[in-house]
Amino acid sequence: MVIATQLRSDRLAFLTAMHTSLRRQSVPMEIIISLDGTDPARLPAALAADSRVRTLYLPRPVGAACARNLALPEVRTEYLNWADDDDLFTTEAMALRLHTLETTGVGWCAGYSQDLHPDGTTTLWRPPTPPGRHEAGDVWRYWKDPADTIPLGPTTLLTRTDLVRAAPMGGLVQGEDYCSLAVTCLAPGIVLPVPVYRYRKHPGQMTAQDTYDELEARSRAFAHGFGASLRAACLPRHGQEPASA
Repeated sequence: MVIATQLRSDRLAFLTAMHTSLRRQSVPMEIIISLDGTDPARLPAALAADSRVRTLYLPRPVGAACARNLALPEVRTEYLNWADDDDLFTTEAMALRLHTLETTGVGWCAGYSQDLHPDGTTTLWRPPTPPGRHEAGDVWRYWKDPADTIPLGPTTLLTRTDLVRAAPMGGLVQGEDYCSLAVTCLAPGIVLPVPVYRYRKHPGQMTAQDTYDELEARSRAFAHGFGASLRAACLPRHGQEPASA
């Protein structure tokens, strides 16, 4: 598990809640907190006291994409999940996906997500990619245009670490986790029709900022092109035909 954070005061309680959701998981894990140019002393006490938590201190802010990429060499587990510091995992999220990975031998496993509203209610989000097994590159068939809805929730992906290292985050200042979907071009995977991640809606989230739309189209175009290029480069190896779009 890799979480990039700047330990902003308005997100410390959210980070603690994320940690609580990880403590509820029934599988062993290691949690790397990539401190994006922030004082390590600000880390909430519950995380500092957890023996499964390791921190990577970055001396200056570099942004979420870079903070996550710089944490990749520190990962010692076979599988990896990105997470944001203001969200939550459902209780069985890790166990369900890990069991799928270990019993099927696929490279990644994803699920549905839920929007978590300020009043505590949730709204289910079903990705365009349908449930079931998908061969390498197939997910991109469900993201035909950068402006379309992304084919999977990036933080719902539990992926073999070696695949993530082969297709890490892009260097974007926003929409960086769209790039993580490119791992689906490198190996087959499975989408489970169950929610595994809760995406918190709040005024401080990036998508709620006035400047968000200024770079969204370009961020999507970069991430979409990254995955499409990787898919095209890998098609001969996988013996697949290009998508019609």
